Amino acid sequence: MGEKITLPIGVKLTCDVERRPGADGDAFRARVRWFDPGTRKRRSRSETFDSQDAAEEWIERLRALARQGVDPAAATQTLAEYGEAVMPLALRGLEAKTSDPYLAGWRRRVVPALGHIAVRMVTNGSVDRAVHGWIADGCSKSTVKNSIAVLVRVMEQAVRDGLIDRNPARVTGWQHEYRLAEDELNDPRSLALPDWDTLIRLADALVARSADKFGRNPYPGWGHVVIFAACTAARIGEVSGCRVGDIDTDTWTWTVRRQTTTGPGGLIDKGTKGKRARVVPLIEEVRPLVRQLLDKAGDDPMARLFTGPRGGRITTAILRDATHWDEVVNKLGYEHLRRHDLRHTGLTWMADAGVPVHHLRKIAGHGSLTTTQRYLHPGHESITGAGDLLTNYLRRSQSGPKLRAV
Repeated sequence: MGEKITLPIGVKLTCDVERRPGADGDAFRARVRWFDPGTRKRRSRSETFDSQDAAEEWIERLRALARQGVDPAAATQTLAEYGEAVMPLALRGLEAKTSDPYLAGWRRRVVPALGHIAVRMVTNGSVDRAVHGWIADGCSKSTVKNSIAVLVRVMEQAVRDGLIDRNPARVTGWQHEYRLAEDELNDPRSLALPDWDTLIRLADALVARSADKFGRNPYPGWGHVVIFAACTAARIGEVSGCRVGDIDTDTWTWTVRRQTTTGPGGLIDKGTKGKRARVVPLIEEVRPLVRQLLDKAGDDPMARLFTGPRGGRITTAILRDATHWDEVVNKLGYEHLRRHDLRHTGLTWMADAGVPVHHLRKIAGHGSLTTTQRYLHPGHESITGAGDLLTNYLRRSQSGPKLRAV
């Protein structure tokens, strides 16, 4: 066992922090023990942190709650566990026509996205990411509203119980994000990057910004993710789910089989959004990168091609935070650009290159042809070109109109 650092004993808790050396640096396991006054049995809770300060802060928080009469078991409950325990209180006073959609939002969206997080660890940022995920998944405005509302009520109960000081679920600005999502559905072409040089400039800037405050250790992998996502019109979660065995270098295609997403217990891999595998071409511009990553990953067909700096799975939120995405795109003049817009970029480029709509639909994995057709909206040059083609056709036609001066 690692070195043990004993802390002063609290009012009712016995506490310690244990340092556990590891290859990636030390970890610190904080533990509290106490006697349950009801059962007279000894109980304990523990959690591991990256630093001793964080571990001691966790213990001090539990000590403070214990002095207020809060059971440490309740103080360390996950959001799913706590919500199940307090839901009748949280929804008191609501009619069935209101509580039923609230409960549906809790089961289908809140618990899968946030249920694995301890109540005290739910932050404004984690709620923001969950809400943006619901919007990106195409949930209706009322569905998003109901899901936020039930979360607000549960977290408000946690405030009353003394588990947290303020309600982190009171997010603002999600309606604006929803309007952006509606714009995306109506005109996804407007969200695409204009050309290859812009994509490379974006990837390079994100890599540079991922360095630490001394400019050290920028992570090239973030640039790889961005370039690959745009060239394959894939979602970031799908890029994260890409394995060595999914790549066919004979035909230079990628079979998209899975995506990384949040779930109970943390990040999980599951099937693609449409529940169907699809085959995506790997263009010449991205093949050297893919070959480099395959060589690095080795022969294991289940090895991931794209990982974070420590080898872990990536998500759109992790990419955003690690690269300071919002800051970078603002400096480049693309304030509107989100990670999902890399997918819009790839599909727009393919449409402009003349990929037939039925092929584009298969590459995108769209369930509806109408969704794919939104990428085919012609620009001004296309409209002008169509007019020129019609004029030339009519001039060649013997039965066409004769041009004459007026």
